[in-house]
Amino acid sequence: MSARPRVVLIGPPGSGKSTVALALAGRWQLAARDTDADVERTAGKSVADVFVEDGEPRFRELEHEAVRRALVEHDGVLALGGGAVLHPLTQEELAAYRSAGGAVVFLDVSLRHAAPRVGFNQARPLLLGNPRARWQQLMDERRPVYERVASLVVSTDGITPAQVAERIEEALADQRTDGHEAGR
Repeated sequence: MSARPRVVLIGPPGSGKSTVALALAGRWQLAARDTDADVERTAGKSVADVFVEDGEPRFRELEHEAVRRALVEHDGVLALGGGAVLHPLTQEELAAYRSAGGAVVFLDVSLRHAAPRVGFNQARPLLLGNPRARWQQLMDERRPVYERVASLVVSTDGITPAQVAERIEEALADQRTDGHEAGR
């Protein structure tokens, strides 16, 4: 049997996916994996450089392949890039992962709480121009997809990554005791 992640974290930039993945992995003594880091390793350059030099379509191809591989290779906590869930095949693979008992957690965050985390002055190719307005537009476009593919939604507003990890752990335990298998 192939490995599969204990939990997959999705959400917009600034929701805390990478940091919460590390917190959960620490609680569960598992490895954390971030598909953006996988893309950077494969491409041999930063996500921002892939966008600028190769274009968003190429980045999305690399991202989808990173997600596909991680869903079968990784048995820890998996954090996906903010736009990864937009790829139709990724949506299908996440649905299959959920059908097999996997947990997909949408880390929800408001612009007010995302802004200081994202650091809108940093190189984020999709947030060029007016980064706050662009972030809100991306979130408005992506929210229905995040909600559709998720088995659990946890707000990260005003709480620490450790508290988010605790809430996820408690919610997954509650799902298991309610007769819904979540995680492994």
